[in-house]
Amino acid sequence: MKLFSIEEANALLPTVRQTVRSLQRSHRSLRSFNAEAKRAAEGAEFGGGGTPRGPQYARLLVELSIHASKLEELGVQIKDYQQGLIDFPSMREGRVVLLCWKADEGDQIEWWHDVETGFAGRQPL
Repeated sequence: MKLFSIEEANALLPTVRQTVRSLQRSHRSLRSFNAEAKRAAEGAEFGGGGTPRGPQYARLLVELSIHASKLEELGVQIKDYQQGLIDFPSMREGRVVLLCWKADEGDQIEWWHDVETGFAGRQPL
């Protein structure tokens, strides 16, 4: 696991922001397939299934996976696709914590939380 200083995480935010925006676009598009994908999955249980927009759905799944993989390769953890919630593992007072950022927040990371508490335990830096 890569550990980030606050400075390193902030320096990476422009790249992360761009990737998160792309990830969110793919995720929003995929959500439009929810009912259709559910029907296809149910039909597959009985030897049928499928959807006329299957190739488009598959393309969006691949796009989403590529964007998520880019973040993982950077060492960044995606916690919520819809909100664009991102965590950067870091050290604080001798323990691993998570620097926390959401897509609708500013150009600097301003929050952190313990690994166990998650988003609900966010505290200002």
